[in-house]
Amino acid sequence: MKSYAAVDLGASSGRVMVGRVGPDSLELTEAHRFPNRPVRTPEGLRWDILSLYAGVLDGLRAAGQVDSVGIDSWAVDYGLLDADGTLLGNPVHYRDARTQGVAEKVWATVPAAELYAATGLQYAPFNTLYQLVAAGSSAQLAHAKRLLLIPDLLTYWLTGEAGTELTNASTTQLIDPRTGGWSYDVAARLGIDLELFAPLRRPGDPAGVLRPGVLEETGLTGPVPVTTVGSHDTASAVAAVPAVDERFAYICTGTWSLVGLELEAPVLTEASRAANFTNELGLDGTVRYLRNIMGLWLLQECLREWGNPDLGELLAAAAEVPALRSVVDAGDAGFLAPGRMPSRIADACRKSGQPVPASRAEITRCILDSLALAHRRAVLQAQELADHPVDVVHIVGGGARNALLCRLTADACGLPVVAGPPEAAALGNVLVQARANGQAGDRTEMRALLARTQPLTRYEPQGTTEAWQAAESRLSGR
Repeated sequence: MKSYAAVDLGASSGRVMVGRVGPDSLELTEAHRFPNRPVRTPEGLRWDILSLYAGVLDGLRAAGQVDSVGIDSWAVDYGLLDADGTLLGNPVHYRDARTQGVAEKVWATVPAAELYAATGLQYAPFNTLYQLVAAGSSAQLAHAKRLLLIPDLLTYWLTGEAGTELTNASTTQLIDPRTGGWSYDVAARLGIDLELFAPLRRPGDPAGVLRPGVLEETGLTGPVPVTTVGSHDTASAVAAVPAVDERFAYICTGTWSLVGLELEAPVLTEASRAANFTNELGLDGTVRYLRNIMGLWLLQECLREWGNPDLGELLAAAAEVPALRSVVDAGDAGFLAPGRMPSRIADACRKSGQPVPASRAEITRCILDSLALAHRRAVLQAQELADHPVDVVHIVGGGARNALLCRLTADACGLPVVAGPPEAAALGNVLVQARANGQAGDRTEMRALLARTQPLTRYEPQGTTEAWQAAESRLSGR
């Protein structure tokens, strides 16, 4: 067996996991977990990237000797380096307000339909393209000689070698999903200098070896290679969906719910743009055709405001609340910013003429019903827009542990739900490293290994979907 360190950074926490892979075995253990706490400065919301890097080093020390290291994280955000390779300030958080109103300025130069036809990316106000336009007149960008997305920045600090991993680059809205190369026309029209980006890398490519200073800091014995993985955590998570064939939908759950299909080619129709589906790149040139939904962020923010009560007790109480009493649009950008989430959910119900959830259990049930309804909407629309029917929905990521959410999603979609693995991003990270070391085969073989070795739970749909359709009609006003 060989051991691989998977650095997996989420929007609220980071972890270093150790995967051990053998001919018919796949084991994952947690070496170190650390918080990811953004900081609000006078300039705005920023990532504490130095704290994250310290957590990575601590995690590698705790992991012990490994055969390779790979890094994945959330998408779209970046750090800027000067000519000496020094970081120019803490990276801006995607929830920062600087991109407000920027999309309209972009569309005045590159109309939204043209932008979608060229890049295939859904509209999200925090896409890297909008961030760069927002930063266009800043002194920091003027002095920058290199732009590195978050996992690429950490890889650079570990190895001294710079690259831009493709699955994450595809979230910038500057990649052509048909070619897997840069969309030079879009960048030129918006005044974005693509020379800022390091050369593109693909999952499985070598990314250097740990620097001597890193070896000394972590106690590891070199050389320790760093392997490029699907550095967008969703790309790694989709690689770890334990599907038996291609007729599946996936929901990668955590702070966000990423709901969609794995396709061989992008869907760039006007109907797809109107439905706000995105075409991001995945392992082996596949397309992650999906929609971003606000996800468990809604519940996380409520829990934070409530002082972090026992989640198990709260979910048990929510299961007793009448179903579909009140629902909100889980994709509404009005829920994007942090703060006051329980009252904002209550306000949304009040404005739509629905019963206003008052207790914590009622608010929690409203959130989970709303997420299941949004999952249903995305799964149905993805099948229609891509002409790609599915027989099962796979839920991976942290939400796979939420039995109530999984059950409600099965009922809403009218399809079986297979839940697990919850640490899908880390497992996908590990498997790409193992494949680069000759220990794993193609995606089909990787998924078969996952299905044999990881605990999975199957939820069969109960009843009909009529009540869900009625709730959808109530929410949309149709």
